[in-house]
Amino acid sequence: MYPRSLLLLAVALPAAVHAHVDLALPLGQVSATPLPSAPLGSGNWRFQVAGGWAQVPAGVSLGPTHGGIVVDAAGRIYVSTDADKTGILVFEASGRYLRSIAPEFSGIHGMMIRREGGREFIYAAHVKGPQIVKLDLDGKAEWTLGVPKESGFYNQPADPKGKATAFRPTAVTVGPDGRIYVADGYGASVVHVFSPERRYLKTIGTRGEGENQFKTCHGITLDTRFGAPRLLISDRENRRLVHTDLEGKWLGVVTTGLRRPCAASIHGDFVAVAELEGRVAIVDKAGAVVATLGDNPDQKQWAQFKLAPEHWRDGIFIAPHGVSFDAAGNLFVQDWNFAGRVTKLARLAGR
Repeated sequence: MYPRSLLLLAVALPAAVHAHVDLALPLGQVSATPLPSAPLGSGNWRFQVAGGWAQVPAGVSLGPTHGGIVVDAAGRIYVSTDADKTGILVFEASGRYLRSIAPEFSGIHGMMIRREGGREFIYAAHVKGPQIVKLDLDGKAEWTLGVPKESGFYNQPADPKGKATAFRPTAVTVGPDGRIYVADGYGASVVHVFSPERRYLKTIGTRGEGENQFKTCHGITLDTRFGAPRLLISDRENRRLVHTDLEGKWLGVVTTGLRRPCAASIHGDFVAVAELEGRVAIVDKAGAVVATLGDNPDQKQWAQFKLAPEHWRDGIFIAPHGVSFDAAGNLFVQDWNFAGRVTKLARLAGR
């Protein structure tokens, strides 16, 4: 019987899953390694799996999880889903389900929370839209931002010489001055920059494997650890994290050799990275991996969207896609999975 923390209802395969590699492994051939008795991680980064965390009631579906996870100032956790008529599920820190919000925005991908004028707002990349949406914490849409046709990347209708590039945003962040940075990870694989008034300003990067290039810029995070804020970009298929400044100037590669990094969350001088190939990495300010969490030893399970709950094991990840620290340094990890999977890792006291 699978653990209660990793329940939930299986629903239809989302349209966006072709953006990942699916090896279509016969599930009967998949085996999992039991969780070691010791805590996850090492050194100052040791965690205990919080069993039974996501307490979702009957009639509410957590899955498919193919999005993001964020934590507000009060410690409430927001989890996006591709489930029909469900946008974001909200939980208390204990894992008690509170409510669902923004049902019209099923299919939200990356998210971030920003405080503005004494209130908090969710900025979200709605890949199904395709659009960026700003929500209040009750799920009310403040505005939406659609295809940046001014960028020249998107032909409407399709170029007669070939298929047009689609706008498929995967992540969004906001600079200190209110400029909006949108990672079109599943589309043109570039970052678009908008004014606080949502006017298109410029595009950062091109598709590729070199300097100032991205190959599925899947995640984007505002990085304030180095004085002047930077953009920390999860360049997934180049298997690296990279930095640019807020004007788009290439600052360099932070970390390479990662296992398809999808998203990052910063706590102090460290970054937690959700790696689609069965692991979460903790990376220090110098770019070194200082700890790994939930490293799945069965490579056949890596990035397996269709892996059924009976093959899951607490503390062993399948396809980490969203990740977020809370204020205390606990981690919340969303696996890319048809049935919906969220894990809380409680950081050990004194660490």
